[in-house]
Amino acid sequence: MSEERFGEFVLVRRHERGHVAELVLDRPKAMNAVSTEMARSIAGACAALGEDRDVRAVVLASSNERAFCVGADLKERNSFSDADLVRQRPVARAAYTGVLQLPVPAIAAVHGFALGGGCELALSCDVIVADRTAVMGLPEVSVGVIPGGGGTQLLPRRVGSARAAELIFTARRVEAGEAREIGLVDELVEEGRDREAALAMAARIAGNSPVGLRAAKRALRLGHGLDLPAGLEVEDAAWRSVAFSGDRAEGVAAFNERRRPEWPGE
Repeated sequence: MSEERFGEFVLVRRHERGHVAELVLDRPKAMNAVSTEMARSIAGACAALGEDRDVRAVVLASSNERAFCVGADLKERNSFSDADLVRQRPVARAAYTGVLQLPVPAIAAVHGFALGGGCELALSCDVIVADRTAVMGLPEVSVGVIPGGGGTQLLPRRVGSARAAELIFTARRVEAGEAREIGLVDELVEEGRDREAALAMAARIAGNSPVGLRAAKRALRLGHGLDLPAGLEVEDAAWRSVAFSGDRAEGVAAFNERRRPEWPGE
């Protein structure tokens, strides 16, 4: 396993055999509150992972035992002028869109608090695995703003528009059991097992075709919200991008020869 730092607060671990990478939020003293510097580092790490053709799945994790991420660094923002806030906005947005636009499947490993921007980072992933200590929520209206890291758009896609409205308007926190029931969390595991379970899922995903995975994610993301005929056109375009690939040829050959495929990744 290799490790690479992006600034002071973000660590990327690459698991060499399994084609899995971890993007670790590593500002434990602040419970991973996202400062301007940390946002810049998250975006940089996502850009590097997106360009790494050896990576087939990413796990977004935390080094803090009590929290996944408590959202924006409000202590930093308390000192901001309006001009400072305007300048920070594109930096903050780049962090959330960086996770959202990862070209490979992304899994959030959530424990403890995942609030505000922390919840939005998890929502930006394709799958959310949480342990029983998880507490999630979008409390932004309670401090005079709105979810600005994708929450108003991503939460309804997971839990439905009415439930999302209730959660955002009340600013209430959702504990792990309810989060699983309403679809905010996809897999609920015992306390302390979120990272283990997320890595196991990522390893299973990474055993599949890297070309197929990227195309499938592209079709899922681009097709969401379109009417069925338009969505099927998105799917067809994604299919055509893989149908004549080396991975497709290898996958068919391996199936017929009853062996594991050795993906060329092209």
